Amino acid sequence: MSGKKQRNFDWLIWLWFVFLAIFFTRPLILKMENEVAGEIGDNIYFIWMIGWVKKALFTLGVDPMNVWFLNYPEGWNMAHTEITPAQLAFGQIFSFLGSETFAYNAVMLLSFVLSGVITFYWLRHLSGSAAAGLLSGTIFACLPYRQAHFLAGHLNLSGTQWLPLFFWGWFDLLKPGEERKVRKKPALLAAAGLGLTALTSQYYFFMMVIAAGFQMIWMILIHDRKKLKNGFFWKSFGLFLLFSIPLLLVAELPFLQLAGAGGMPDRDWGGVRMYSAGLSDYLLPGTTHFLSGKWVGSHFNRDIWIEATLYVGFVSLALFLYAMLTRGKKHRWERQMLVTGIVIAVVLSMGTDLHWNAKAIELTLPGFLAEKLGRETMPILLPGFFFFKYFPFFAKLRAMMRFGVFALLFVAAGAGYALLGIEKYSERKQSILIGVVLLLVILDFLPRTQTSFSEISARPVDEWLSKRSENGSVMRYPFYLNDDQAGTYYTLYNEKPFIGGFFNAFPTEQYQRIRGVMDGFPSEESLNLANELDVSFFLVEEGELVQAIYEGTVPWGSPEELYKTAEALGLNCEGIFDGIYVYTPANKE
Repeated sequence: MSGKKQRNFDWLIWLWFVFLAIFFTRPLILKMENEVAGEIGDNIYFIWMIGWVKKALFTLGVDPMNVWFLNYPEGWNMAHTEITPAQLAFGQIFSFLGSETFAYNAVMLLSFVLSGVITFYWLRHLSGSAAAGLLSGTIFACLPYRQAHFLAGHLNLSGTQWLPLFFWGWFDLLKPGEERKVRKKPALLAAAGLGLTALTSQYYFFMMVIAAGFQMIWMILIHDRKKLKNGFFWKSFGLFLLFSIPLLLVAELPFLQLAGAGGMPDRDWGGVRMYSAGLSDYLLPGTTHFLSGKWVGSHFNRDIWIEATLYVGFVSLALFLYAMLTRGKKHRWERQMLVTGIVIAVVLSMGTDLHWNAKAIELTLPGFLAEKLGRETMPILLPGFFFFKYFPFFAKLRAMMRFGVFALLFVAAGAGYALLGIEKYSERKQSILIGVVLLLVILDFLPRTQTSFSEISARPVDEWLSKRSENGSVMRYPFYLNDDQAGTYYTLYNEKPFIGGFFNAFPTEQYQRIRGVMDGFPSEESLNLANELDVSFFLVEEGELVQAIYEGTVPWGSPEELYKTAEALGLNCEGIFDGIYVYTPANKE
């Protein structure tokens, strides 16, 4: 293929994945400026990140990691949650073309496109077939796994594009044979993929290191022991480590510092085991599928469907099995690397103990053993349990299901090999065959047209707050609203310190210390504490208050009782904005 034809073909590949991104997220392309697909959740937090980083870097000229106005007055470090700098960097570029919401949506679409494109180039390089690359890239880009995290607003976990980049270089580094030179390009590709993954998702980085480590052990100790004594291989591997250091330092230093200060405690096993995948999760179509999704959702336990959406695809799986069983010795080592990766990823995604359909499978113990252990059943422990107990940092993971994305990538890569050898057919037959296979893959994964969108905008109360001269902080009530993504986002517009933030799994010491007292707002004790925290505005959100009263999580019989108590204790009601009552202290010291 001539240089011009190659460039034209490459443009067609990019256009194909742009088309898929738009089609699989339809009609997002028409709503990108002010809306997000699905409900407001983690998406609004990542939108805040994009807006805050832009403001910190280009307006205030400050370190965006140090968020002094959250968890006020103690302050907060962004490393308490996943920062995803690589995705935020893309977001900064798009934020100059539109709102921070537009930038978030654009990065989501770009991640979709890049996941497909990079997988295409990896498989074309690995197999020598553009058709194989096109098929593998299409499978990986269109996975229901990606659709689920797209709807959940997980900007970090949607950044799957660097996974194939890493394994592109990693496979070349481990390629068997007598090395006669240092493999610089594979070392650089693998290092770039590893570093960019670390700058996108700590989950993916940690899991990638484990999966790749097992592949390396298998390749060196079982398949190609000559590497143990090959100096060129170890120099190539050393070069990979050297190239990795700069990006890894940037990505990991904030988290290591935070962990060293005790800011990232280990997870509780009871909370972790519920996020253990079962084999059923790999076989059930996504609940977003245009034909079978609703049936799956009504007949199977999909309570944690976002994390449990690991559908590998019947078409993809059939193509993968065909390729693995019919290729003979050709491409044998690549196929073995893929199978090794799949086994490791599936086993670890199944977490600490065996599950099926989101329920733990437990063995009934004989009477004498039940009496001795004080329990009638016992879980069937898996390797993930021992990793959780003994492997460094592993206990900080919550959703081990996410190991599954690596199995899905390797299945997608292996499925591409099913199209090797089609060159023996005429161009017309090749086009028909490729078209039919791609259509089947798309129909296997195709989600329903998205009908639920949420507008991202400032509230009237935030516009009012932005005009007030007081420098004190804001507190929301019921108090649990202070640990909320939306409350963090609103600081972009009201420009007031906020005693809360999005603390997720790692609530701050201050938040834990004050919550019990603040749940009783507006008691005298809570007002005294609020004065110490420099609170100038109390936002009582009536809709949430009514729900909290119904659930019995606040000490009030009705909203009116709270309002009367607030007035009796000297709070001033400054106004009501769409059901949000704003109170200020009468005599703030």
